[in-house]
Amino acid sequence: MNAGVRVLVVDDHAVVRRGVIAYLEVLDDVEVAGEAGDGAAALEVLADLAAHGGLPDVALMDLQMPGMDGVAAIAQIRRRFPSVQVVVLTSFGEIERVHAALQEGAAGYLLKDAGPAEIAAALEAAARGEVFLDAAVARRLAQEIRAPRSGLRALTAREREILRLVAEGRSNKEIAAELVISERTARTHVSNLLGKLGLASRTQAALLAIREGLVPPGMS
Repeated sequence: MNAGVRVLVVDDHAVVRRGVIAYLEVLDDVEVAGEAGDGAAALEVLADLAAHGGLPDVALMDLQMPGMDGVAAIAQIRRRFPSVQVVVLTSFGEIERVHAALQEGAAGYLLKDAGPAEIAAALEAAARGEVFLDAAVARRLAQEIRAPRSGLRALTAREREILRLVAEGRSNKEIAAELVISERTARTHVSNLLGKLGLASRTQAALLAIREGLVPPGMS
């Protein structure tokens, strides 16, 4: 690897986190800059490192975490610390999660059965500003391009969640507060899901969500 790739490890399971750190510490030219147990803690660690002039090159992050999850954390990291790339290391390879992570700016997506060479390659690629995907994940994305989804299946998990909140009558500001994202990001998600569904208004989106059973009648 190129010299000096500094990594922040983020995982809510302490045993897993320590195992990842122990593995990274034996890789050539990799320095573990810190660790955190969830997205909010990762932002605090990054703020502290930034104050002391030592931001990492890459955050190696799980997706499923309590509080602020990985997808929300990716968005916040890319907004507040744009020089820090994020590589996802997770047990979940569902295409919706991949879409959500990449949409928020992830530079890599690995499954936790990834081998040493794959993790090293992903960190190196992210440090260069490139994107590295697990081979199985890349195949799923390629299959989707060949057979694109339509209707609700075209939405990412995050967009489905936002559609439900829209159907409940939440404003962009309320959606942002609920999901710990910026109001601008919430507005972008709403615009994207309306475009994917071919709808012109939030009212149409709410009616579709009710019809598809995302929310019970009377919630909007």
